[in-house]
Amino acid sequence: MNNVLRYIFFLIIVRPLTLIILGLNVRHRHNLPKKGPAVIIANHNSHLDALVLITLFGMKRLHHVRPVAAADTFLKNKFIAWFASKIIGILPIDRKVKSKHTDHLKPITDALDQNQIILIFPEGTRGEPEKPSPMHNGVAHIAKRKPNVPIVPVFMHGLGKALPRNEAILVPFFCDVFIGTPHHWTGQKQSFMNRLQQSMDDLAAQLPPHQWS
Repeated sequence: MNNVLRYIFFLIIVRPLTLIILGLNVRHRHNLPKKGPAVIIANHNSHLDALVLITLFGMKRLHHVRPVAAADTFLKNKFIAWFASKIIGILPIDRKVKSKHTDHLKPITDALDQNQIILIFPEGTRGEPEKPSPMHNGVAHIAKRKPNVPIVPVFMHGLGKALPRNEAILVPFFCDVFIGTPHHWTGQKQSFMNRLQQSMDDLAAQLPPHQWS
């Protein structure tokens, strides 16, 4: 039943919202993985970010795409927890350290073992509209555990203006989505993160300068 509700929600609400009301300009769509396991990393400006990324994969792959989200944010209310888990399909991660043996990445690696496509926002939280923030190193630890899983960078622009942080009113604003080439574990955390950051910077540079304002 939940799978049916999720399908209906994305078909009737999310896809018209993202493709018609907002409008998407997607470049290099061929770089999207056709199947899992795979990890998509993207910049984070809006609650719309995950919905747009899920939409990119179409309805046939809907049930294989899982956005990673903080359990302490999305599971604190029963209705929000049900909606986020069953309809949006989040993969909740507990950020609180309960013991030194706590493995925060296990839900992600387990999902990858099930050939799912995982969406991660390495900046950690929604920043100021259209202003990039440094990426955390968690994605490097995932890549180290799963060296054969492709890590695909995606840069998005416009959603921070359409629905910025702490705002509830949607403003129709065209969104650009730039999809980079896949990366794999380099064997060293810093060099891996440097390559990912350079890829994100290169994707951002494809945006015409006047669109930053």
